[in-house]
Amino acid sequence: MGSLFRSEEMTLAQLFLQSETAYVCVSELGELGVVQFRDLNPDVNAFQRKFVNEVRRCEEMERKLRFIEKEIKKDGIPMLDTGDNPDAPAPREMIDLEATFERLENEMKEVNTNAEALKRNFLELTELKHILRKTQVFFDEMHDQPRQDEAQTLLGEEVSQAGIPALKLGFVAGVILRERIPAFERLLWRACRGNVFLKFAEIETPLEDPVTGDQVNKCVFIIFFQGEQLKTRVKKICEGFRATLYPCPETPAERREMAIGVMTRIEDLNTVLGQTQDHRHRVLVAAAKNIKVWFIKVQKIKAIYHTLNFCNLDVTQKCLIAECWCPISELEKIQLALRRGTERSGAAVPSILNRMSTKESPPTFNRTNKFTAAFQALVDSYGVASYREVNPAPFAIISFPFIFAVMFGDAGHGIVMALFGLWMVIKEKSLIAQKSTNEIWNTFFGGRYIILLMGLFSIYTGLIYNDFYSKSVNIFGSAWQSNYTLEDIEAHKVLQLCPNRINCTNLAKEPIHMDYRGYPYPFGMDPIWAISVNRITYTNSYKMKMSIIIGVAQMLFGVMLSIWNHRYFKEPLNIIAEFIPEMIFLNSIFGYLCVLCIYKWSVWPGDDAACAPSILLGLINMFLFKYEDYDDENIVCNQKTMFRSQQALQTLLVILAVLSAMVLLLVKPLYLRREHNKKLAIRSIADAVESAPEVTGEDVQIHDAQSRSSADPSPSGHGMDGEEFDFGDLFVYQCIHTIEFCLGCISHTASYLRLWALSLAHGQLSEVLWTMVLHMGFIFDSYAGAFVLFAVFAAWAMLTIGILLVMEGLSAFLHTLRLHWVEFQSKFYHGSGYAFLPFSFEVILDQAQASDHEVH
Repeated sequence: MGSLFRSEEMTLAQLFLQSETAYVCVSELGELGVVQFRDLNPDVNAFQRKFVNEVRRCEEMERKLRFIEKEIKKDGIPMLDTGDNPDAPAPREMIDLEATFERLENEMKEVNTNAEALKRNFLELTELKHILRKTQVFFDEMHDQPRQDEAQTLLGEEVSQAGIPALKLGFVAGVILRERIPAFERLLWRACRGNVFLKFAEIETPLEDPVTGDQVNKCVFIIFFQGEQLKTRVKKICEGFRATLYPCPETPAERREMAIGVMTRIEDLNTVLGQTQDHRHRVLVAAAKNIKVWFIKVQKIKAIYHTLNFCNLDVTQKCLIAECWCPISELEKIQLALRRGTERSGAAVPSILNRMSTKESPPTFNRTNKFTAAFQALVDSYGVASYREVNPAPFAIISFPFIFAVMFGDAGHGIVMALFGLWMVIKEKSLIAQKSTNEIWNTFFGGRYIILLMGLFSIYTGLIYNDFYSKSVNIFGSAWQSNYTLEDIEAHKVLQLCPNRINCTNLAKEPIHMDYRGYPYPFGMDPIWAISVNRITYTNSYKMKMSIIIGVAQMLFGVMLSIWNHRYFKEPLNIIAEFIPEMIFLNSIFGYLCVLCIYKWSVWPGDDAACAPSILLGLINMFLFKYEDYDDENIVCNQKTMFRSQQALQTLLVILAVLSAMVLLLVKPLYLRREHNKKLAIRSIADAVESAPEVTGEDVQIHDAQSRSSADPSPSGHGMDGEEFDFGDLFVYQCIHTIEFCLGCISHTASYLRLWALSLAHGQLSEVLWTMVLHMGFIFDSYAGAFVLFAVFAAWAMLTIGILLVMEGLSAFLHTLRLHWVEFQSKFYHGSGYAFLPFSFEVILDQAQASDHEVH
């Protein structure tokens, strides 16, 4: 647990790479994935860097690959993903890849252009075929009418009487979208004032749009009119509605001859289209076999050149200089990777790695696996740990699911949750292979081990609470017995069981044996409480005290963890001025409160339960210094102190708490001020010695060396060296820290009462679902009750999963997260570091895949 307890030790390294080996060496480091490069050109524009042209070429290749991928998906061709992870190709192979992608893109564009033109011709011929067919039906219907009708005007005799010569009836035919017919018809009527005759018929089969590939529904129309003016107006209206007009012969023989020619051309076009589609399909199938590998190669090339842009060139322009953070434990692997890169490139000069010393804070690298990664993510969501700071993640592996289970505690619900988590753990390989893009599912799957542990701990706490879908289970036999007769039980709605060893009587006031068997229920809560009317009163008292004990224990553990930080960073002043007073303050009040809870449970049996003092009133009186005489027999027993020396002990604890708060407030700033004044005095003496004329040069050198060594201590002090000392700022900061800690102990202890509150809410919701839903299936005595129970059980199961498991589970999860972030981690965890982001091909490819899923 060493690297998990603290982050890995990091070092800043400098790399000297020959120009001809830099690409291959960076490629090897990318495969290794343990090096974070620093940008040595932060002030240089991205378009002015050395390898910007190579990055642009990679982006152009990515664009072409995305175009090809789009065409493959459009045809529904599966893309082969063998899971191969090819090495980054050599720079000279980049030219071959560019040529391949260029050829594929041009070929696909040419095929698409030709296919679009062919489809457009096919669409036009198909529409013309339907026009000839539909208009022939119309002309056949009009064939029996007298021919002289054509010489008559549409307006009848009124036009003839006006002296206007009769015109021959003309027509135009075309195709229009079906949804535009009503508006088209209205506009024709209004624009032509009723002087046109429109006839249309629907085309039964949808037609394919040559540009979009969508199926569209169209209608054939024919418009009859008289005169060139109406003809021009009709054509303009058709153009406005994007209707397509086709020539239609007037005689049946010409229409029949044109239809035969159209059918012949359609057959020829079908043959050419089929050959074009077959060629397109063959090209795309061949590309689909390699496109995943091509994407990986291009992304690796782009990542390498992007990283090389972080490097500097030496004065000879033959060597690249890079700086990087890397774990000390991985230095040997890094050197081996550089050696492999040099050998692969065939260079004679090896690459050089030098460790550098720096005062800059290194990045934080916590090594994780598939089990610990989710818990580490919870901690990092609050803030990345400072370098080499104590990491809360290993402790959260146990404390997080346990505190969740305290709030969630139901064995039945825990079994369902544990089975769901176990299923995801067992099937994790097949589920990972599916590469789901559902964000909600990926969140649940990423936390599968957390869900499994939360379920297991919920089973444990559910057994402690003796809650199984809100019902108690009598496993070991109750520790209580009833001395009441059956008549007494039937005659009285509520009866009290006597826990006393003596003075127990029945309803007739006759002495009986006590109802308590004398030994507790072996594990968890006695099932007798499930049918008692004061169950909530009992469980509330128990869970409230338990929440306080758990909360104080976790906060105390957090304060204890801070000493590991103080010792590691060599801060003895923080141990004396912060850790010790914090421990005294927390234990003097809240640790003592937990001791009183356990003492009260242990000392007062059932006989004397009425004399047990109130802990809450005792805590209030502790700060008011208000006490009653323990030996005074005139005072009610539950108003007395718990033990004789309680007054003296509590007075001492209050004094210790006040003194520890004063120490926490004053000692550190006053000590640092004293040390600062000492340094100023030493420096002033050194300056006076240097300016004295009678001092020899040798003495000046000696005193100067001593003054420098005294004034510049090692940087592992208290963090104030090298910075301008401001006592006011330091004192204000310490005041804030003291107030935050002292008030935080109170508010955080109260905050842990949410363990009791959510446990109560979960139990009551579960009981409501049982009483108002599932219980309805048990009230029928006939066979019909089985069908009712089946339906009711389905509703109860859905509500249980939706409300208690999902919504209540999410609520308990968020409250647990808050308790860890605020109440626990605030005692020792600063979280002011920054994450180690290594140059890793695996991470880059995963991010590219995730972003691709988001786009689609």
